[in-house]
Amino acid sequence: MRVTTPHFVIGHATAIAVAVLAFVLVATGPRPAPAGVFNPETFTLDNGLRVVVVTNRRVPVVTHMVWYGVGAADEPYGKSGIAHFLEHLMFKGTDEIEPGEFSRIVARNGGSDNAFTSQDFTAYFQNVARDRLDLVMRMEADRMTDLRLAEEDVVTERDVILEERRQRTDNRPRGLWSEAVGAALFVNHPYGTPVIGWADEISALDRADALAFYRRFYVPNNAVLVVSGDIDAAELRPLAETYYGSIPRGPEIVRRRPPEPPIRADRRVVLEDAEVFQPSLQRRFIAPSANQGDSAHVYALDVLADILGGGATSRLHRTLVLEDRVARGVSVYYQGTSLDYGSFSIAASPSSTATVEALEASLDRELARLIDAGVTVVEVATSIRRMLAAAAYARDSLMRPAYVFGMALTTGQSVEDVEAWPDRLAAVTVEQVNAAARHVFTRSSVTGVLLPAQPVSAQGS
Repeated sequence: MRVTTPHFVIGHATAIAVAVLAFVLVATGPRPAPAGVFNPETFTLDNGLRVVVVTNRRVPVVTHMVWYGVGAADEPYGKSGIAHFLEHLMFKGTDEIEPGEFSRIVARNGGSDNAFTSQDFTAYFQNVARDRLDLVMRMEADRMTDLRLAEEDVVTERDVILEERRQRTDNRPRGLWSEAVGAALFVNHPYGTPVIGWADEISALDRADALAFYRRFYVPNNAVLVVSGDIDAAELRPLAETYYGSIPRGPEIVRRRPPEPPIRADRRVVLEDAEVFQPSLQRRFIAPSANQGDSAHVYALDVLADILGGGATSRLHRTLVLEDRVARGVSVYYQGTSLDYGSFSIAASPSSTATVEALEASLDRELARLIDAGVTVVEVATSIRRMLAAAAYARDSLMRPAYVFGMALTTGQSVEDVEAWPDRLAAVTVEQVNAAARHVFTRSSVTGVLLPAQPVSAQGS
């Protein structure tokens, strides 16, 4: 089963994706020369394939990733789940590789591989020894152009995905609740549709749908190759030319998605279920991203999220958990790297002595105090220092830079934006953070409440 990641707040987020997104980078425009983060090398093949190389000589290992600029939000209307479906089908084989053999070949050569789909991109990766890089490049290039799908494989894999949906969403109250909150946040834009798709639409997907999606979007000029590890651009370029360079350029991809209309009414999603034992609360806002809305706020919103929810010393932990004692824990997440709209989310569960109503009231008071009084200079400086220190460890990772550059380049950002992140974050001021808080928290929101089902007698009284 392939790892599936959604719009990184709702649905099936993986631990790897969440960890990476703590470091993923957003941009707002030209700034002074950056200090640099990964110091990559880049080049573009004649067929439009963009290539990023991050050299790390610590061990003779490489991460090889191919990212496609297509995700669930690019699906044709009524075909929800086709991006994720195709991700599964990409392991069904080519003329050169038997169905299911791709991963077995990687494993026999001491490596590991996987893939994932989000709202904005689909990615495939392998971690292998340096001397096995040409093998996985040859196989990945092969399935970029030569995917073969037998009808029985398509039907079988469709059933696998329907079962995946039942296990992760339909049979889990929390999954249904998160899906409903996401649909309430985006009522017109496809970010409101789950990455895995709606069950009825998944059931109707067929081989022709998969091949049409594959032929349209899986072309080199809609792809990014990122290789991180024991290699440099001079060594990689001949391999890239050999395996990917001969693949014909496809039609240019224009990603058009319907806009989200202004919605000025707060929305509330309440789910009660007998299988719920721990109530939960979440509050979500549509927020600017690097590409949509007032992007001048994106770095300040990164800092704001850290101030509110960045660990045991954060504002909401201190207030809701330690002082008011109405929450077991609090998490805050800002997603500003989407191709379209961003989102700002706060989630918490009530303590054993508090109700969801008491938790929500305490959260409302804290957000009102934030809008009225703002954050402090010390909070901003401390948060920036902590975020920059944490980011320094990313340089030691093989997979982290591959994720960061792949996500950036498939969501409208550039290599320069990634490298400029430390300077841009360090330039955030307290005034900017306070303006960003007012910009987001004074707009309409979606509140989700997950509760245990009440006894029948209590419901009827």
